[in-house]
Amino acid sequence: MIKIEELIHAYIHTHCDFEKEIVLTNYFQADWEADVLIIDAEGGSHEIEIKLSKSDFKNDFKKSYLNKDTGEKFLKHDKISCGDYMCNSFSFLLPMGMVDAELIPEHCGIIEFYHNVDTWETEFYQIRQPKKLHEDSYWTLNDKDLFIRKIALNLLQRKMEIKGKHEELIFKNPFDIKKLK
Repeated sequence: MIKIEELIHAYIHTHCDFEKEIVLTNYFQADWEADVLIIDAEGGSHEIEIKLSKSDFKNDFKKSYLNKDTGEKFLKHDKISCGDYMCNSFSFLLPMGMVDAELIPEHCGIIEFYHNVDTWETEFYQIRQPKKLHEDSYWTLNDKDLFIRKIALNLLQRKMEIKGKHEELIFKNPFDIKKLK
């Protein structure tokens, strides 16, 4: 079976334009993580959520969001479908035929993939375009400078994690996530 990292690599290298789009993987926004976040030159944004099993797909509809101002709890897809969401569109990326399209809410786009284990080629099929949830630019809803600083910090953290795994560091890594006992 294809690993999620391999699937993401195959998708973004065949469907994203790195000259015109910001493409992030495993990016935290709101109260959950976007498997793939694509922001185009005009600030249009598209989240793609990857699901490799039916149970993982079903669990996505149990995820909730807590409004920090009111304390109200919302289900993730209720929040997305009413347009109260950062991204302009949302899609699921699923193995071909795993979930009947009728079971996927109308606001969600559907991208199915077929992975040939013999040739190691992966093909993607747009089954349904996502609905545009709102017209706001990602940069209207998010501070661009803060976004850039977060991305820079994330790169530094990853560099230190990788470096620490391959050679002994002579200083304590401030980004080490290990829990102290």
